[in-house]
Amino acid sequence: MRDTIKNHEDFHTADTDPAARSDYFFVRAKPARFPDNPRVGFVATKRTLRLAVQRNRAKRLLRDWVRFCDDLLVSEFDYIFIARPSIITVDRETGRAAMTKALRYILRRYAPKTPTNWSKIIRHHK
Repeated sequence: MRDTIKNHEDFHTADTDPAARSDYFFVRAKPARFPDNPRVGFVATKRTLRLAVQRNRAKRLLRDWVRFCDDLLVSEFDYIFIARPSIITVDRETGRAAMTKALRYILRRYAPKTPTNWSKIIRHHK
């Protein structure tokens, strides 16, 4: 698994950064601050999920889904995953499918067109 984003400033994104939506989360990819060591960040706000146990579960689910789809992450981006309220009710397989779909979208649409990235697209094309 990649390193995590810890600094508040590193969570800031621009409206022009690549993004994908799901019913359970929102993902933004921004240019990697350290290209040799790209990172991921997880956000579950108190406004979205009131109880700490819900926020912790949301981040745990997101980490699991990212681990499952780790090969779809490209080294040119840092990824920020933002939980939505419906993440609490989803099962593991549905969440993994949604994560795969969202990351494939970013990979296809926004990732640099390198042979490595194209092989990821072809390998996961269904």
